[in-house]
Amino acid sequence: MFSKILIANRGEIAVRIINTARRLGIQTVVVFSEADKGSKAVEMADEVVAIGGPTAAESYLVQERILQAAKDTGAEAIHPGFGFLSENAGFAEKVAEAGLVFIGPTPHAIRAMGDKIESKLLAQKAGVSVAPGYDGALTSDDDALKVAREIGYPVMIKASAGGGGKGMRIAWDDAGLKEGLASAASEARSSFGDDRVFIEKYVHKGRHIEIQVLGDAHGNVIHLGERECSVQRRHQKVLEEAPSPLVDPEMRAHMGAQAVSLAEAVGYQSAGTVEFIVSQEKEFFFLEMNTRLQVEHPVTEEITGFDLVEEMLRVAYGEKLRWTQDDVKIDGWAIEARLYAEDPSRNFLPSIGRLRRYAEPDGLEGVRVDSGVREGDEISMFYDPMIAKLIAHGRDRAEAIQRLQRALDGFVVDGIGNNLVFLNAALANDTFRSGTFSTAFIEEEFPDGHFGHERTGAVLENVVPVVAMAHTVLAQRNACLTGQVPGQHWKPSRDWVVRIDRKDHPVSVTPIDNGCTVNWNGASLRITSDWALGERVFHGYVDGRPVTAQVLARGAGTYRISHLGAAVECQLLTPRMAELADLMPIKEPPDLSKLIMSPMPGLLLRVAVKPGDEVQEGEEIAVVEAMKMENILRAERKGRVKSVNAEQGDSLAADQVIVEFE
Repeated sequence: MFSKILIANRGEIAVRIINTARRLGIQTVVVFSEADKGSKAVEMADEVVAIGGPTAAESYLVQERILQAAKDTGAEAIHPGFGFLSENAGFAEKVAEAGLVFIGPTPHAIRAMGDKIESKLLAQKAGVSVAPGYDGALTSDDDALKVAREIGYPVMIKASAGGGGKGMRIAWDDAGLKEGLASAASEARSSFGDDRVFIEKYVHKGRHIEIQVLGDAHGNVIHLGERECSVQRRHQKVLEEAPSPLVDPEMRAHMGAQAVSLAEAVGYQSAGTVEFIVSQEKEFFFLEMNTRLQVEHPVTEEITGFDLVEEMLRVAYGEKLRWTQDDVKIDGWAIEARLYAEDPSRNFLPSIGRLRRYAEPDGLEGVRVDSGVREGDEISMFYDPMIAKLIAHGRDRAEAIQRLQRALDGFVVDGIGNNLVFLNAALANDTFRSGTFSTAFIEEEFPDGHFGHERTGAVLENVVPVVAMAHTVLAQRNACLTGQVPGQHWKPSRDWVVRIDRKDHPVSVTPIDNGCTVNWNGASLRITSDWALGERVFHGYVDGRPVTAQVLARGAGTYRISHLGAAVECQLLTPRMAELADLMPIKEPPDLSKLIMSPMPGLLLRVAVKPGDEVQEGEEIAVVEAMKMENILRAERKGRVKSVNAEQGDSLAADQVIVEFE
């Protein structure tokens, strides 16, 4: 086996590769940019090499510096991870020319599958079902309109060199097609240096299901079953699971056979993924092949027992696959949730900043966390907004969901916007639990984003007793403070009013050993826990039910409880205080309807209006780039532009005013 490898990547995938390399006794070299100096991966590696500025173009995409780092440190091979240079055939060739080993497929396979147009043609020849569309790069808007009208709307615009949701747009009519072509080409040019785009039929409410394949240099190829990746937002995967609730054994065999056939056709060696779009009637079409390790690979590892990074290393070293297709068995169910730095209350716009608090769930059965950050690290604007991946494995889908929900409730992230509560809400959603969702799941179930307002009976029956116990613990502590006037010691009340959404829940609390009894709504609930003041995560039992929740004290008797996809604002009052609070006026929020503000920190790419312009509802006003994605800001209503307060090229802060209307 290799004695030393270089990891040409960053973040959680670099940490993931280091962990497997350590287990195999392989030393690791990590390259890093200015933005990643002192990162978790840099701290863990045996050797590190600085390779440039904070942007990917100045560092992780500079092939010569990475190759030189490998030579200088004596690394024998380079693992590209995912993203960056992982699917760059030219880089793989340069690695071989330098006398090193590329831990991935051959340049031929990368090139054949990396071009989305060429890969469709190869798939057809290999007997793989492909989606109807135009098998060539579009050269003009007129050509695109002609093709779209021939195959019928809706259509998907895709960058030929694309991946990770970049350079992809859905068009429902001619106007949307023209706008989408320009935007997709621009995004593809900045992300991949290739602005070619093509069109294929968009399968509305389809399912995104992919097959994991493994091949070696000796002609052996197997598949490890499927992953369901239909829960997406802006073509970025959010929840993934294996196996798929849609796929039966016969369908798995058919899809797997087609994936293996395509891999064999290009002499595939290493781990790779063949992606399909699947109708609700189980008709499937080839989308693309990812010639690299996928972000969501852990769910396959959890149900098969394979370490895909280890298999990549062994294949790259020249070993034969140790497994045949008959050796692949599916054990239980696994679901992965991607923790993103984004604000669901602002329609999932990216967030940047420092992780003031960061604590991964610990000690939960069947739970795994893949991350590349620690408390105090910064989530910058230069890279993908993913913070970590949380994976739960169970005997069946219901147990995997339950374990993942508890783990999400126990995951602490402060300092930046994040989607923890949203992920839990998605898992609690009836459509998701039924397994009948599609790629339109988030768009349909959470059209305005997520504010944590869901108040199911299961949430309230846990939140009310938990917050009552937390406040009682605080009150007992306050009663013991020194310096109180003699004879006037404060005695904590046993009767409280828990106010949630302006609705009062009277409770009576009686402390007991290791907890308390809460009388509420005609029932007496026993809460046991070793939770103490200052702890963010509550682990305990409510009438014997295991409950995990986050408790954030805001002062003055107010708390924020996060539990099962809801972020519940609670106020604890004495009965008399509740009577007086009802007399207080309610402050109305300010009117911001005349302002177009930047929803996140980013770069202002363009402003489409000037003072005095009349605009219509839905018209493009400005475009802001953040986290490698272009975000179009539109007018919410008709109006006249009063002033333009920012210029193209400006670096914007969150909520900075760009345009004001009269």
